[in-house]
Amino acid sequence: MRILVIEDEPRILGFLARGLEAEGFAVDAARNGGEGLKRARRDSYDLVLLDLLLPGLDGLSVLHELNRARPELPVVIVSARSDLPTKLRGFGLGAADYLSKPFSFDELIARIRVQLRKPGPGDNGHVVRAGSVALDLARREAHVGSIIAQLSDREFRVLHQLVEHAGEVISRERLLSEVWGYHFDPGSNVVDVCIRRLRKKLGADAPIETVRHAGYRLTAA
Repeated sequence: MRILVIEDEPRILGFLARGLEAEGFAVDAARNGGEGLKRARRDSYDLVLLDLLLPGLDGLSVLHELNRARPELPVVIVSARSDLPTKLRGFGLGAADYLSKPFSFDELIARIRVQLRKPGPGDNGHVVRAGSVALDLARREAHVGSIIAQLSDREFRVLHQLVEHAGEVISRERLLSEVWGYHFDPGSNVVDVCIRRLRKKLGADAPIETVRHAGYRLTAA
């Protein structure tokens, strides 16, 4: 797998390149937005890691142009900008994921591997499956049997977490932090409310299991 890292800070760029190469990836580097956009358009990459605060062409402009030129290419933003409006802007422009600096390298690798996971037989790149659930990433809808459910942003993100970790117990706290953010009140019941809405939309065969005192799990049913 070949990854392009667009990052202007030499220390961070070196850290990412060494770490990714140690994990078996081929890595190319660009130190400004214009160079990064040119390489991503010209060469064949499986994924782009993109900083936002770049000299010349800024990261969001690079993302916008890449989404127009190569919409199939996953772009993971890695940035010191962690405010919600910037994150939403990034996702709106086509980012596949967003990781705020400072970050855990193990988490970055995990997120990269999720993006690079190959679709199963009969799937296209916009559909992920787990058990009876097929989640259409482009249309943001879920299929369970004959039911097609249109999902809100947070319903989609919660179900995506469950599908990506099918068979594992995902705690309420983890769902809260991944979907609503760490600033959200940990005593809130928003996760439970969202799960109830998902079950209602997905019907009686929704394979979402409550694991008492632990969280939720998508079963293989």
